[in-house]
Formats: sequence, structure tokens, C-alpha cells
Amino acid sequence: MTVAIYPGTFNPIHNGHADLIERAANIFDHVVLGIATSPKKKPADLQKRVELAIQVLAHLDNVEVCGFSGLTVDFASAHNATVILKGIRTVTDFEYEFQMLSMNRALLPGLETVFLAPSEKCSYISSSLVRQISFLGGDIAQFVHPAVARALQDGLITN
Repeated sequence: MTVAIYPGTFNPIHNGHADLIERAANIFDHVVLGIATSPKKKPADLQKRVELAIQVLAHLDNVEVCGFSGLTVDFASAHNATVILKGIRTVTDFEYEFQMLSMNRALLPGLETVFLAPSEKCSYISSSLVRQISFLGGDIAQFVHPAVARALQDGLITN
């Protein structure tokens, strides 16, 4: 069984993330969305981000959502994952993620990284832009699941 992890802060999870996870669920036997703590980024409450991701991905039988802190390679080991899944929107994303790939491979030999590009309809969506649009009173319905839109409107996820 091939287990892939998809780590990130998902602050908040948006339609681009969901699209990538849905496609990964068709490629891998099991996908674990790893929602990370990140003191550097200061994301919203971890438990709230996990709850929202569970709602967004409830229709996928082979997808699990877990919060984690610490090294991604340790999270991968804990879930017997052999693949790290990463979404790439830009060349800048690739440069950073390629450096992370090399570091992760050095820390846990045999752990592979697979890059997926978002669907064209989602290629421009980012969590920071969704938060900013919401904060400024814009309509984010086309970018996120309704539960995420409500959480943003209710101030449960902040800029």
C-alpha cells in the first residue's frame, strides 16, 4: 500500500488544495493531509484547521487528516508514508520545494517527493490571498468550501 502525506499549514484549506488531494486520492492508496503547526507563519488554531479540512475532504474514503508539529520526515515515518506530496504553482514554489526535497531525502532516505500542479481553475488560489480578500470583505465563495468561508467570516481564521 502506498501512503502519501501532503504536509502544510492549510491556513485555510482552499479549493486548490482540495483539487490536489482529490487527484492524489486517485493515485495513492492512502493520503494523509498533515496540518502543521508553524510558529513562523502563526496560522489559525490547529484544531480549527484540522476540523475544516475534515469537513472539506469528508467525501474521500482514503484520505485522513491529522495535525502535527515537528519534522515532516518524522510525520511521514509515523504514518508509514513513502511519498511526500507537494503542490507547485510557480517556479519559486519549485525552487523552495526542491531544496526541501533534498533535505528530506537526506534525513529519511527512500522518502520520495511527488509534485502535482494545480488544475488551471485553481492555479492562482493561495491561502494568504483568500484570507486577505475575506478580511477586506470580498466574496471568497468560489475559492473555498462553504465551511471555510463561514469560519473566515466568523473570524475563526484571521489574517
